[in-house]
Amino acid sequence: KILWTRRDVNLDHQEGAGSSPILFGRLLIFHCDGRDRQYIAALEKTTGKTAWQVKRSIDLSKVPSHARKAFSTPLLVGSSKSPVLVSPAAQGCYAYDPHTGRELWHLKYKGFSAVPRPVAAGGLVYVITDFARPHLLAIRPGGRGDITGSHVNWSATAQMPSTPSPVIADGLIYTVTDKGGVVCCLDAGNGKQLWRHRLGGNFSASPIVAGDRVYFFDRKGTTTVMQRGRQAKVLGVNRLADGLMASPTVVGDSLYLRTRSGLYRVEATGR
Repeated sequence: KILWTRRDVNLDHQEGAGSSPILFGRLLIFHCDGRDRQYIAALEKTTGKTAWQVKRSIDLSKVPSHARKAFSTPLLVGSSKSPVLVSPAAQGCYAYDPHTGRELWHLKYKGFSAVPRPVAAGGLVYVITDFARPHLLAIRPGGRGDITGSHVNWSATAQMPSTPSPVIADGLIYTVTDKGGVVCCLDAGNGKQLWRHRLGGNFSASPIVAGDRVYFFDRKGTTTVMQRGRQAKVLGVNRLADGLMASPTVVGDSLYLRTRSGLYRVEATGR
């Protein structure tokens, strides 16, 4: 049974929408960053009615239309009493009050069509800026207004991903490039690259951390398992017959993977 439908949020994304919605209490929040319009909106999840809608505030009038689109997913950070919605877009990143849509701050950069979702840990938010020349920015999310010149702790440019999102655990950030499968491990505090390891292959799915391991999934269905830590160590390689582009997820002791033709559940054994 379909409870509600909205057909008035269509945009000119050129390649199609790529951002995922998120839930916040009674609200369904999503990005609308197309070539024609750029805004963020929240709908009542039970009725589909608009709770709030806010236009992106950075002036894009002199930016070519193809450089106005973005495909990233928002991220909630902060406490339950003072939540902050971090929202990467074209040519900049924003933060909003998720209750009302009020803009808290924005940070300008040159970049568009970014896909990776931001991650957060240790009081910092980590954002990928661009598809063609991705940079990773470490941002302090507590500012107000234009924080472009004041709240970036560090940036990294070498071997950053265009599609797979970073993953962070125990103060270490793991990334993998779309082409060539170059895995990098960075110190989340200062951005220093601790190690780099080439897996080969092409990647769209985001890596995940489970226990003391980091899992990387290439488009042909190869999963590489690496030891979590400050040194590169491959623990194993597994293969599925079909390709894999969606990001897997872990529930309990099980790993769920969606290939082009099926859904797999891989369960921990040896108990």
